[in-house]
Amino acid sequence: MLRCSSPSIIFRILFYGEADLIVTFFSQDAGLLRGFAHNARRSRRRFGGRLEPLAEVDLAWSDASRGGLLTLQEAQMRFLHLGLRRDLEVMTLASYGCELVEALCAEGEPYPEIFTMLQAFLGHLEQFPASPEVRLLLELRLLSLCGYAPRLSACCRCGAPLTAETVHVDIPGGALCPFCAKSALKGRAVSLVTLGTLFRSLQVPFTVFDGFHFGTQTLQEARLILTPLVRHHLRFVPKSLALMGTSEP
Repeated sequence: MLRCSSPSIIFRILFYGEADLIVTFFSQDAGLLRGFAHNARRSRRRFGGRLEPLAEVDLAWSDASRGGLLTLQEAQMRFLHLGLRRDLEVMTLASYGCELVEALCAEGEPYPEIFTMLQAFLGHLEQFPASPEVRLLLELRLLSLCGYAPRLSACCRCGAPLTAETVHVDIPGGALCPFCAKSALKGRAVSLVTLGTLFRSLQVPFTVFDGFHFGTQTLQEARLILTPLVRHHLRFVPKSLALMGTSEP
């Protein structure tokens, strides 16, 4: 029986039977996993109420299978993130971030950079309000770290530089030069300034969420790109979107 442990973020819990839990979590070393926590709602020593959604814990498990689930052994609290529960907008955006990771990442594969980014994202929301900029940065960086980032600084088909003030964007590829845009079935027209803003945002360390302020046009045009782009790569639609008051990705 192989025993493993890793810092982990709890994504979701499901009550099973009288005292058991089925836990979906994202670990630093092993990525997205699901495990069975026997008697978790009664055990103070091994779990003690620490398997809470959005909590960051040191989680130990074994590979002994229960219907394809790992067997969870114990959890030690690192950060409960109580501040995420202070208002509905913060809670919803934090939940959306976790659901987005789950919907984009393959199960059982390590994504250490995404884990670090998600830690920073939750830590930011612990202290600061939810904002369109934070959601934009989360989606853009997560797509980039998963290898799905659109090309923003040159034509995604021929590599030509972008010079026109208005640029058509193809999903999922990215920006199109005027010549390639003629053969595109459809595209979304955005300003070159918006593409430049998104491109520069990806050059900032992905753990930094504070200090970003985008204009109304940039936010609207970025949503024209990111909404269909995220939708294109999702394995399922996050339930938290129903509470966000914005169009679904």
